Amino acid sequence: MTPSYPPGSIQMTVQDQTTEQATGVLLTDGAASKVKSLLEQEGRDDLALRVAVQPGGCSGLRYQLFFDERTLDGDVVTDFGGVGVVVDRMSAPYLSGASIDFVDTIEKQGFTIDNPNAGGSCACGDSFH
Repeated sequence: MTPSYPPGSIQMTVQDQTTEQATGVLLTDGAASKVKSLLEQEGRDDLALRVAVQPGGCSGLRYQLFFDERTLDGDVVTDFGGVGVVVDRMSAPYLSGASIDFVDTIEKQGFTIDNPNAGGSCACGDSFH
């Protein structure tokens, strides 16, 4: 006997997996908390954190993180505890499996990206290839 599923349940599961694989970006709890704090300071709840990869820097590619109210064709949006993270379709392959964190130490303060797709980076750490 074949198990029966409510209409749409299998499709929804497949769609959820595809969305997660398409963005592939993980926002840590610390980073999500910092993003929420920054949005509260701005008094805005209509913005999402856009993560993009653009040509530039000494190694060829540079990350861009900024707040954006736009939605572009092909964007993939993932929610991390109330924080929307948007990745455009051109950047998604470069960011698959990347983890975004926020560090606040004596040596460094800011968002960091650990990207398994980066073959190397420049000495300043500002760009990758």
